[in-house]
Amino acid sequence: MYYRLNGVTQRLIGAPAAAYSPQGLCPGVPPVSPPVIFASPTKLASETGSQAEYLRANRIPDLQKLFQRADGIPVHLKGGLIDKLLYRTTMGLTVGGAFYCLVALYIAAQPGNK
Repeated sequence: MYYRLNGVTQRLIGAPAAAYSPQGLCPGVPPVSPPVIFASPTKLASETGSQAEYLRANRIPDLQKLFQRADGIPVHLKGGLIDKLLYRTTMGLTVGGAFYCLVALYIAAQPGNK
């Protein structure tokens, strides 16, 4: 037996089998693919060779060796000079922002002149 939700009480009630064949779908008709609108020339798999042109050499094993090395450097600094520069810039902006917030709070706490 099939079930469906009642629209008013939102409880399950018995339903005929027709409830599971939506209008517009014919079960015995095979689907027809729509025509291609933006057709572009494609290459067959045998024409592309072993790799596509946009793929480079796999660098993942090299990066795993770099980042998993036990040399005491935090992982966010193992990228070299650029990582150190980004880290120090972020820390500087954080400390500067915290100082600015404290100054703004101090100024806001001062009594106003009337």
